[in-house]
Amino acid sequence: MYNPFSVEGRIAIVTGGLGQIGTQISTTLAQAGAKVAIYSRRPFSAEQIAEKFPGLEENIKVYEASVTDKDALEAATDQLIKDWGVPDILVNNAGIDSKPDGDADQNAPFEVYPKKYWDDIIETNLTGVMLTSQVVGSKMAEAGKGSIINIGSMYGMVSPNQALYAYREERDGKPFIKAISYAASKSGLINMTRYLATYWAKKGVRVNLVTYGGVKTGSFDKEFIDAFLERVPMGRQADIGEFSPIIHFLGSEASSYMTGANLVLDGGFTSW
Repeated sequence: MYNPFSVEGRIAIVTGGLGQIGTQISTTLAQAGAKVAIYSRRPFSAEQIAEKFPGLEENIKVYEASVTDKDALEAATDQLIKDWGVPDILVNNAGIDSKPDGDADQNAPFEVYPKKYWDDIIETNLTGVMLTSQVVGSKMAEAGKGSIINIGSMYGMVSPNQALYAYREERDGKPFIKAISYAASKSGLINMTRYLATYWAKKGVRVNLVTYGGVKTGSFDKEFIDAFLERVPMGRQADIGEFSPIIHFLGSEASSYMTGANLVLDGGFTSW
């Protein structure tokens, strides 16, 4: 029986597929029968794959390629095509943000925010998506097929609420400002998605965005979580497993007439 939600036998690329959310996406696609190529900045051995993805070793390969290095992306993609074929799915998941426990100037007021941190985040989160889509998407377009899935953030739709971070100054005695660079990078993804969706629409390549918000990772202060949940209509963070099914959907034929869309999974945060 035909199953429009199936990704069995499809070839997927997941950038940043060894991170917390990336691992979940990679696992979900592999368990559903897709062949998953993880693009990683660091090498990853077959033994490490077996340890991280037990039972899925036949469906997962790791290729060393930074999303900011076009030559490495081209080499990885050429090798992937030799190994498995032209990819059907690209998940642009790799991304960085300022570290809450990093140097104070990573979270400095806008007036004195260092350009080097802006450059780092924009290069990975925005330029990296452009380069990866350019390299992989062109192969998809030549083959007349493909689904590109960009990973966004609620801070691409709304400005960070600095009141959520006010407790840091009270606690640590120095300002903590959620930086402009992450929000700008994720906002840029919204229109990059629309641009590529219209650009490749007649070539059979669909491009959509998934906007995440409030995933439970255990890496946030209780003060932040309490303040954040007061602003979430559903009153809770997402479990990490709640994000992957939408990737599965967008990689399948069930979403065959969807392109240029922004699917928001934020518990209602951006509705208020």
